[in-house]
Amino acid sequence: MPISLLVASTDEQFREMIRENLLNQPNAKVISEYADVASNLYIRVLQDLERHPEAALILDIGGDPAEGFRILEKVRAAAPDLYIIAANYSGDGESVIATIRAGANDFLTMPLRRTDFKDAITRLEKTPRRASSGTSKLGRIYSFLGTKGGVGTTSLAVNFASVLAQRKQQTVLIDLDAIGNDVAMQLGAAPQYTLQEVGENLSRMDQALFEGFVTRDPLGFFLVGPPDALEQRGYFSEAMFREFGTFLVEKYEAIVVDAGRSVSDEIVLGALQASSIIFLVVTQEFPSIRNAQRYIAYLMRMGFSQDQLRVVCNRYQKRNNPNYTSLEQIQQTLNQPVFYGIPETPAMLTAVNKARPLVADRQTAPEYDKAFRAFVDKATGMSKSVAKSA
Repeated sequence: MPISLLVASTDEQFREMIRENLLNQPNAKVISEYADVASNLYIRVLQDLERHPEAALILDIGGDPAEGFRILEKVRAAAPDLYIIAANYSGDGESVIATIRAGANDFLTMPLRRTDFKDAITRLEKTPRRASSGTSKLGRIYSFLGTKGGVGTTSLAVNFASVLAQRKQQTVLIDLDAIGNDVAMQLGAAPQYTLQEVGENLSRMDQALFEGFVTRDPLGFFLVGPPDALEQRGYFSEAMFREFGTFLVEKYEAIVVDAGRSVSDEIVLGALQASSIIFLVVTQEFPSIRNAQRYIAYLMRMGFSQDQLRVVCNRYQKRNNPNYTSLEQIQQTLNQPVFYGIPETPAMLTAVNKARPLVADRQTAPEYDKAFRAFVDKATGMSKSVAKSA
């Protein structure tokens, strides 16, 4: 049976050695790499296990063994059936026993030796394993990333969160577009507290505190975004988002992120790394498709896999128009299927000007409403019976 590996190490040389050693293992491949081995590693592991339930994890704890043990214990608690190979520089009996007790199935001494690695893979192949369930009690992060300004990224994120809230899912909507800061505007909200206050209170954050100072939309979801003053936008950091994201997925069912279009921003990149699904928002215009090519190539270089991405064509028009690219042409250009085409409707601009989500009133644009809810169904895997109730 083919072996799929998740590799977690802050050391690029270690990850490279794993890849090189697998050249002699034609039935094994690395499907995901994690260069940031932090306390929230288990979140990304669980997300990848949803797509690859039989994957095994190679975890480098050599940089900080004490912290590595804590991370290992968290991963083991979150994914009891996951096969874990831990690697450390100290290979004495006491260290090996401590690593196994923390949750590892196997142990490798660093620096890696080819024969040791081959033997570990052989043991992995021979060990009867149950596939991880691929499900967890953690919430899911859905990020909307625009390929250029004006493609409707914020509107999609706002309406996506609105539909989830209408379906009684505990939902948080986060605006990470510090320049645009349009989510609050589209909801007619004037938040008193922002991501700056979230960062200042992370050390004592709990659900009551969070819900006490963020804005709650009439539809039921919570909203938090950047300060309105541009000079304050640098306070909230990528490390803060990692900690905040860990808190959110443990307390809420769905976290929707308006990532704007700054794909190289470190906070946005951190959010994308923690996301179950990244919706890459395009239109049928050439500049959007060109940027989508660049974004996909960049994300691949940063260690993302294509199955994390969903290309969403907003303002989709079926009719032939020489000024617009067809879905087939988009797919050929991006070498990526178009996940969904969301139709164009003049009612969206009216809804934005009224500062309320279009899906809040299902009779305003019934055809659009039907199409958008079908998009949410497909994106979340929600059953039709559940969806019909909303």
